[in-house]
Amino acid sequence: MEKSTSFIYPITDPNWIEKLCRWADLHFDFFAFTNGNAHQYPEEPFATRFFAGHKQLAENEIWGISSKFQKVGIIGYDFKNHLEKLQSENEAFFELPEICFFQPSFTLDFDGKNIYSENELSDDFWKEIARIKLPFSADTTCEVSPQLTKDSYLETVNTIQNHIIEGNTYETNFCQAYAGSFESWDPISAYFKLNELSRMPFSSLFKAKSQWLVSASPERYLKRTGSKIIAQPIKGTIKRGKSAAEDAANRETLASSEKEQAENLMITDLMRNDLSKVSKTGSVQVKELFGIYPLPRVFQMISTIVSDLKEDVTFSQIIQASFPMGSMTGAPKIRTMEIIDELESFKRGWFSGAFGVIEENGDFDFSVIIRSIIADLEVKKLYFGVGSAITYDAKAEQEYEECGLKAQAILEVLRGN
Repeated sequence: MEKSTSFIYPITDPNWIEKLCRWADLHFDFFAFTNGNAHQYPEEPFATRFFAGHKQLAENEIWGISSKFQKVGIIGYDFKNHLEKLQSENEAFFELPEICFFQPSFTLDFDGKNIYSENELSDDFWKEIARIKLPFSADTTCEVSPQLTKDSYLETVNTIQNHIIEGNTYETNFCQAYAGSFESWDPISAYFKLNELSRMPFSSLFKAKSQWLVSASPERYLKRTGSKIIAQPIKGTIKRGKSAAEDAANRETLASSEKEQAENLMITDLMRNDLSKVSKTGSVQVKELFGIYPLPRVFQMISTIVSDLKEDVTFSQIIQASFPMGSMTGAPKIRTMEIIDELESFKRGWFSGAFGVIEENGDFDFSVIIRSIIADLEVKKLYFGVGSAITYDAKAEQEYEECGLKAQAILEVLRGN
């Protein structure tokens, strides 16, 4: 994505982006901020951008071939039910739209030093931003509790492994949720606090009227650039070390783990198969297998799959072929999603869906919605999910600990640690 060079403004206030979000919250029904946090990520992280608007898009405007305008939004996990003969029978914490996109009327790009805008920013705009005073004395804490006991989690892992023995699934991404309610909770402050604690390559903040996504996602779902499509499943996690020596040892432990490689390979193969449905014959290739990348609290094992799209393939067809991200389901995909719905205790909603931006020319970039808080300020509730891949040789206690590691930064924000 090339930055507009029509108007360039230097960033002189280090808190300017938070002020911009406060301003947008007052003036727009929808806004989004994406931030790659300058990560050295394969195929680049999210660009640092801001979008705001009032117009929520109807489904035909999202999927329409002739819709040549920018779109920003979310495809919830339960949209799977429209793609396959599936259902979501578990209770939702609160109702969320399965698809929620808006058309931006205001867009800015950033490079760390400058603001780029296609249109000149008025004096009134700058005055309004200047009047916003920080820090806000806003509450980011919320009483949250796990929705599944440890004993129930361990028992469910055993059930999944019995499914594996019976041949129903090879790998299942089993998730648990934390949930809570509040009187007052500030998603903007929560986002900036979470981004301080866990600077991720697909960090994002999304407002859709009263509903919010506060995301510190490490994972890309799909990126399209022209005829090229990229998928980057993550499977394989280990904590960062407390010293350089421990850090290096942990990295090597993950890199050499046959179990983690087996998990990653299954999902890499699944994504190769998904992309082959919309790609030119013979063009699907694994650009990198089992890449180990450092993030603030964990190392992740990431594989990168690339291909050349068939002529005239639409966004709708790409989603039909590949959604949800295989790393959040397991394999084989459809039967495993049935098992997930049978065994999980909550309706995933936006969690493990996808958030991103579709450009006017059809290019797009979407993250997987993980390590993310989902909230509704009207019903005064929030939740987040964490999960891991259960395979035949998975150790239930270790998987439970991995879920705790993934929940750590969000719990620090919500509990005020």
